[in-house]
Amino acid sequence: MPRDASTPAGARAVTAVAPAKINLHLGVGDVRGDGYHDLLTVYRAVDLWERVTVALVDADAADDDEVIVTGPGAPQVPTDRTNLAARAVDLLREEAGSDARIAIRIHKGVPVAGGMAGGSADAAAALVATDRLLGLGLGRAALEERAARLGSDVPFCIRGGTALGTGRGEKLATLLHARAEQHIVVALADGGLSTPTVFAELDRLRAERDPADPGRGLPRAGGVDPLVAALAGDDPAAVAGLLANDMEAAALSLMPALRRTLRVGREAGALHGMVSGSGPTCLFFCTDRDHAIAVAAEISEHGVAREVRVTRGPVGGAHIVDDPTGK
Repeated sequence: MPRDASTPAGARAVTAVAPAKINLHLGVGDVRGDGYHDLLTVYRAVDLWERVTVALVDADAADDDEVIVTGPGAPQVPTDRTNLAARAVDLLREEAGSDARIAIRIHKGVPVAGGMAGGSADAAAALVATDRLLGLGLGRAALEERAARLGSDVPFCIRGGTALGTGRGEKLATLLHARAEQHIVVALADGGLSTPTVFAELDRLRAERDPADPGRGLPRAGGVDPLVAALAGDDPAAVAGLLANDMEAAALSLMPALRRTLRVGREAGALHGMVSGSGPTCLFFCTDRDHAIAVAAEISEHGVAREVRVTRGPVGGAHIVDDPTGK
């Protein structure tokens, strides 16, 4: 394959992609001692992709590692070592005992700060690409273990498909039977929401509701059984009727304009409308692609979203798309 145009001249580079995630179910329990919340979630990977190229750079070609971000929302993404893809590269470089300079190129295809794990997908793609670049030969399970050190959603962005997530979301069980294609309209909001801020607002709302019992305990595993069963079939309406997101109330509290977006999408005929994860992206579930295109057109006409896309899932997880080394 030809070298990516963003790759430094003379560099040996590997490119990987990783998908966005949505939560078909997101149950949130009490905040834990480590600051995280217990979660019970059903993840699904959809075909919006982050593309990450990692390249070994000659010592005299750059003074420092580079992180360059392009695509929609790029100015909002950090380019220092707090960037999740950079942290993924650093983790594997340390494991390999390497002091090589590695340039990182990220092209955004997932909404930034939109509740669809764009940063986690960057980290997942960077792990897969860096593993290949440095010749570590880590298997998928080992990569997921390292991914969990970087963030709760990163292991799923490596795995893809549809999976049940527990713990803080990093413990995964693949739902192999959940393969029926699903079409979803993605409505992007102006601005973003910080995931920690939305969790804090959820805690505040719960404490305000019942100061004596601000949390909800551990989400009940049985709470997703009907959804898991429905995913084994091919009835989009049955699945849509079982979707849920405990974080939606907090996202709506912080960004009330999303209520209008949800109302417009539902009135346009979507089977179900919900906030994606911590928001502020809104998702509308449809019967098929033609239905999704019609719903998307109606949402666009009302001007309640910055951008509207039609996507589908499930899709696979992070994988190599360009490796000139042929390894």
